[in-house]
Amino acid sequence: MPTIQGNHYIAGEWVRDAQNGYIDSVNPNDGSVLGTAPNGSTELAVQAVVAARTAFESTNWAFDPRSRSAALLQFADALETNKDEIARLMAQENGKILGQARHEVAAGIGEARYFAGLARNVFGRTFESGPGKLSLMTREPSGVVSVIVPWNAPVTLLVRSAAPALAAGCSVVIKPAPQTPLTNASVMACFDRVDTLPKGIVNSVNEHGTEVGTVLSRHPEIDVISFTGSSRTGKIIMANASDTVKTVGLELGGKAPAIVFADADQDRALVEIKRGALALNGQMCTCISRILVQASIHDRFRSRLLQSFDATKTGHSLASDTELGPLIDRHNQNRILGLIDRAGDEAKLILRGSNGGDALSDGCFVTPSLFEIDDVEHDLVQNELFGPIASLEKFDTESDALTRANATRYGLAASVHTRDFDRGLRMSRKLKFGTVWLNCHNRLLAEVETGGLRESGIGRLHGTEALNDFLETKHIYVEDETACR
Repeated sequence: MPTIQGNHYIAGEWVRDAQNGYIDSVNPNDGSVLGTAPNGSTELAVQAVVAARTAFESTNWAFDPRSRSAALLQFADALETNKDEIARLMAQENGKILGQARHEVAAGIGEARYFAGLARNVFGRTFESGPGKLSLMTREPSGVVSVIVPWNAPVTLLVRSAAPALAAGCSVVIKPAPQTPLTNASVMACFDRVDTLPKGIVNSVNEHGTEVGTVLSRHPEIDVISFTGSSRTGKIIMANASDTVKTVGLELGGKAPAIVFADADQDRALVEIKRGALALNGQMCTCISRILVQASIHDRFRSRLLQSFDATKTGHSLASDTELGPLIDRHNQNRILGLIDRAGDEAKLILRGSNGGDALSDGCFVTPSLFEIDDVEHDLVQNELFGPIASLEKFDTESDALTRANATRYGLAASVHTRDFDRGLRMSRKLKFGTVWLNCHNRLLAEVETGGLRESGIGRLHGTEALNDFLETKHIYVEDETACR
């Protein structure tokens, strides 16, 4: 790789301006420092925005879909060439187990190639309103896009926003999470290897604080914001964007329920629920955080679920037998351990997570937890917990399951486990979630739109609709001489 240092990347150049100091990249497996990255500033953020605007206005990028497609394919090739190194770096920087990190990089490669194809398929339409009267509706890039990326999936979630923006003909300014600047720099190095990419079309500025994020949500030369993160931060971004009436795409928090009916294939459901609850060490917005089980199978399923979660192998993210790695940092470890204590006091804790004991004491580990609760209004049910902790709830009827599942302000994802296909479809249509999986969980595809309802977000990423946030429709009206008489 040209570099794995967490430098800024502005107008095609690596920038190590650290007037605001440095950010340490800390390995949550053991607390060691992996490297440093320069902290950004208002001035650097503005510099990146100006570079993106200049490139958008002064090059043919916006008008050359074949070049955009070729650039995205070349970027995908660079990602593939360096996939193993990037995956290992990610596993050390955010604690994701190596197999999941490899899967994420592969998904990022697939995303880039999918949107490379869509870049050559942006079509407008025509309409003839009368003799000699022709309307042309063109689809044109919106302009400069800020892409604000979380730490839990720093490759896929970057590419998921940046690739459709680039395919549409926009330029981008990326703000990575402060916990994963080295992984971000490794992706920027892949962009740097794309010789057909005009300088300034892709830019990135690190930050540990709010200066850069404020610029990227308020600057008048930013046309679109694509943000993935917490609902609280998403609301701040919406408020900041309102001053200049920007397009805002948000994928925010989740509280995903898995609903298990008595006729479900319980073996399969157990595998899917464990995988869905502990993905990314429980730090994923679509992770299962509520497990709703029909009363007639509740006790047996509860026993098997408890046994499965308790047997989870917690350890270093690079170890081949690890199922659950560390949380992102000490703050979040302490936060989740505090939530476990609360669940023990206010609910019925049936599996108590811990820091993993002396062997894992240097890292930010928390083993899985399960608690039982009936009150859907309790904040342990209502709030996104973002860790390896889930509630177990009992329901009687299909109607009861729907009422309980829909009783939160989040609406990102859910899953239904039943052998009755008609029931599965009925539930899917009535569940207030942007994605519903049947007899599985967390199947995310570049070709298929994803996004949330209610406080889980606005807009859709993936699929053909992902281009919508980054394109504007322009009406061009033409009359010939005979129509004017």
